[in-house]
Amino acid sequence: MSKIKVMNENLANKIAAGEVVEKISSVVKELVENSLDAHAKSVDVSLVDGGLKSVRVLDDGVGMDKEDVLLAFQRHATSKLIREDDLFFIDTLGFRGEALPSIASVSRVVLKTSSGDVGTLIEIKGGKLLQNVIADARVGTEITVTDLFYNTPARLKYLKTEASELAGCVSLLERIALSHPGVSFTLSNNDRVLVKTSGSGNLHKAIHEIYGLGVSSKMIEVRASNDDFDLYGYVCKPEILKSNRNHFITMVNDRVVKNYDINRAINDAYYTYKPDTKFPIVVLKINTDPTLIDVNIHPTKQDIKLDKIADLYNLIYTTIKDALYNSLLIPDAIKKPEYNEIKNKYVEHFIKEEERCEDVYKESSQVALDLSYDEKKEEPVIINEELKSLVLYPVGVALGTYIIAQNEEGVYLIDQHAAQERVNYEKYLAALKAQKVTTTSLLFPITLELSSSEFLTIKENKDVLTNMGFVIDEFGVNTFVVKEHPTWLKSGYEEESIHKIIDIMIQNNGAFDPVKFNEHIAITLACKMSIKANMRISMEAVEELLQELVLCDNPYNCPHGRPTIIKFSIYDLERMFKRVMN
Repeated sequence: MSKIKVMNENLANKIAAGEVVEKISSVVKELVENSLDAHAKSVDVSLVDGGLKSVRVLDDGVGMDKEDVLLAFQRHATSKLIREDDLFFIDTLGFRGEALPSIASVSRVVLKTSSGDVGTLIEIKGGKLLQNVIADARVGTEITVTDLFYNTPARLKYLKTEASELAGCVSLLERIALSHPGVSFTLSNNDRVLVKTSGSGNLHKAIHEIYGLGVSSKMIEVRASNDDFDLYGYVCKPEILKSNRNHFITMVNDRVVKNYDINRAINDAYYTYKPDTKFPIVVLKINTDPTLIDVNIHPTKQDIKLDKIADLYNLIYTTIKDALYNSLLIPDAIKKPEYNEIKNKYVEHFIKEEERCEDVYKESSQVALDLSYDEKKEEPVIINEELKSLVLYPVGVALGTYIIAQNEEGVYLIDQHAAQERVNYEKYLAALKAQKVTTTSLLFPITLELSSSEFLTIKENKDVLTNMGFVIDEFGVNTFVVKEHPTWLKSGYEEESIHKIIDIMIQNNGAFDPVKFNEHIAITLACKMSIKANMRISMEAVEELLQELVLCDNPYNCPHGRPTIIKFSIYDLERMFKRVMN
């Protein structure tokens, strides 16, 4: 007797549900994506108790005919793939035909739909059809899911609290809304609206509707292309960083994805603009030929494979890094009063004058973002010459840490450690990039005793040290001796610097990206060789540091992303001391 049996369809759907439906947000995702594939322009998601009791999705899409309704709940039934070759040209969010039968197999589903003639209402529970009747002919689809996992208790117990499931749904819909700014989205829980977007088609406005003015006014537009990819979106200034990567919102051909290489490119672009533990808010749309991507590698389609990923990495990296460089300004310690006026005008026009919103939005957001534009080219003008044009007169040091300087525009506080760290970082980086290296001999060679694995790593990559200007030879078992070093090592700290460089090489374990390796060395040495907080320095040293800071390529933040300088304008000070009252 044969031991192998073909499982029935309902059991197969329950197994598939374990992959497709992990939590409440999984249900919301699949249903909303179906609405988008049906060309909906308005999608309303209503939850009860965070979706634990019910999830309802209402759209104004094309709807379904009576003949297609039951077929949609059969496994692998789809309108999005006809031929095998269609797998290489997927331009819809769904395509497998697994979501609806999987959801229906572990819940109770009521679906009402119409394509404009006669409406259809069906009810399915645990994969079994309970009713199939005529309904009203409103074009679109309304689907309600209740009793999720009622027949799979092992799955049911892994659902989280109402607050946790709700947070997942809100985060999901925010991402989808940003990926489709031309669609109006609403999400409510127990009749309380939590997410609402207008569907204006303007991505910056959608960011404002999701995150508010505090974020949208600090976003920088990015736009670039190469032979295979078009890039468009917004990245935040380093002053509004978050503690996790949850705000890396990336879309490929309008599909929200979490891709390691794309996220790495974003994070690397911010490398010297933020601490390692902080992450930016980024909304990035990537468009490419469907043949260059494979969306069929993950059960929930949240990740994709990309051809020519190195080209995409470089495009994202250089575009974001250039945008950050071109938008740097000295942060004001106090927001100017015009800020509230801009905000009120901004919000008023969004709410009361929707028909004129786009023109007002462009005008007000340009002021709020504090960006300059070339009228002919419509390109951001490089504005990071601000600090370089300043003449700063030091007047003292507060708390042994913050240099106080002034000029005719106001008072400036400069973090002495961050400022010198920036100066040293650029010096080290320039030296590491130099074509010609000047070296000097050590009066007493430095001996490096290593473990076997460390010795082999250094031996294999000895040429890296040679190119940097080190003369290093083997000297016994698992030991090297350093006889010469480049002259750019700080005097008096040569041995400490050499050990730091060796440690970085060992940490990399032989995997060397020349750009990152140089930056890592420059950042590490700059931090260790800079004056610290609470370290008293002379006024002569202060003057020298300020002169060097204004000559830096990027004088506005240290290589870890902290600001070097903050400005109190004369107007700010006079308002604080009530010398002016407006």
